[in-house]
Amino acid sequence: MTTQNELFNSYEVPQGLLDEVYTKFDNSFSDYTLIKDLFHSLSSTDFQQLNEYAKLSFMNQGITYAVYNESSQGTEKIFPFDLFPRVIHHEEWASLEQGLVQRNLALNMFLKDVYGHQQILKDKVIPEVLVKSSPHYCEFMQGFSPVADIFCHICGTDLIRHNDGSFYVLEDNLRCPSGVSYVLSNRETMRRTLSDVFRTMSVEAVNHYPAMLLQMLQSVSPQSDDEPFCVLLTPGQYNSAYYEHSFLAQYMGIDLVEGKDLYVENEIVYLRTIRGPQKVDVIYRRVDDAFMDPDVFREDSDQGVKGIMKAYLAGNVTLVNAPGTGVSDDKAICSFVPDMIRYYLKQEPIIQNVPTYICEKNKDLTYVLEHLSELVVKPVDMSGGYGVMVGDQLSKKELSDLAEKIKAKPRNFIAQPIMRLSVHSTYIEENKSFRPRHIDLRTYTLLGKDQHFVLPGGLTRVALKEGSLIVNSSQGGGSKDTWVVSN
Repeated sequence: MTTQNELFNSYEVPQGLLDEVYTKFDNSFSDYTLIKDLFHSLSSTDFQQLNEYAKLSFMNQGITYAVYNESSQGTEKIFPFDLFPRVIHHEEWASLEQGLVQRNLALNMFLKDVYGHQQILKDKVIPEVLVKSSPHYCEFMQGFSPVADIFCHICGTDLIRHNDGSFYVLEDNLRCPSGVSYVLSNRETMRRTLSDVFRTMSVEAVNHYPAMLLQMLQSVSPQSDDEPFCVLLTPGQYNSAYYEHSFLAQYMGIDLVEGKDLYVENEIVYLRTIRGPQKVDVIYRRVDDAFMDPDVFREDSDQGVKGIMKAYLAGNVTLVNAPGTGVSDDKAICSFVPDMIRYYLKQEPIIQNVPTYICEKNKDLTYVLEHLSELVVKPVDMSGGYGVMVGDQLSKKELSDLAEKIKAKPRNFIAQPIMRLSVHSTYIEENKSFRPRHIDLRTYTLLGKDQHFVLPGGLTRVALKEGSLIVNSSQGGGSKDTWVVSN
């Protein structure tokens, strides 16, 4: 690819990689021309002005995230945002949407089963030892049925596009999936910064997500007489995702609360207010299981509420997502989701998983140890890109050390082929030009009583470091606005 524009004069598509803007492939968006023409027409000075305007928009919206150092001192940073949007045609998105709903229905049925009759374990579709040994398996949930039998109300499923042009599921996030506020803020910034091109293309809206989220929360209330009282429970202002907590609470019009604001009496949860106690029906929790209730989980937790699990198990309050959902996003168990779809829904998976080797299995362990330099190794219970080791980027000693860690605790690791994530045109500040960078896509699916909703597009995350496959903001990644378009 060649171009005369100074912003793109160093742009080259890496050999062997799929560039979603400049490579023709099945499902490629054929009308990037309008967007490319806009960026190619800009001088470096013009673009810098737009980029600074976008940063100012983020600053004015308060879009930040916290990065913590070894002394636990948090630094607030503007979330890195790239102005070149990623575009997905609505026909491809319609198939992805069906696949995400299918996947989340199966995950929910698995959670209902694994905390109920455990038939999938008895039928040996998934090894029982794998489920019961997961650090996120919650024995307190055994035999409990939440409202409408919904355990995973909100799921963040991470997709990648491979060199073959198809999307694959990298992993699911069911505990406290984050990032949706950036989807909404990115869109607002794009509307302000690139209003002309935005109006020209038929981009599906995303600003109705808070309304759909609130509707879902209300649908799973344990009582149906009056309008349910919902709150968002946050660990507090020092949490790295606190901006998102406050953003969503504000846009839903519900109270943002901390554990100290709630108390339990006679197995009913109340919010302390200046008008007196207010009974709480639904809690959208952004607090991990381990910190939810010091009477049940960690005794030293000051983030949760004493007695809240008793209130929940008595059916007097709904927790979103249900405790114990993390067993499904254990990366070893995630590899069995296609089997869950076949087992519960009697269907073939619409979206395929990235192939996964479970180190707990002797055959898989042998293969992983023999091909370590060709694989990506991940801890089963960590998120944010932490602990991920890319084999072809490791020295011989690092590979040897990793092999010893895996052999010592094989249950703690899975491995996957080094998937060549697609790349996308991304502005790199230090180069003052656009370069291809790897991207993925975090999608957001809501499951409520008699309803489901998939946010159009989701959050495209960008690995800003050249050659890096780690897109997480905690690892220096950024994001793009994701457009689902019909023309």
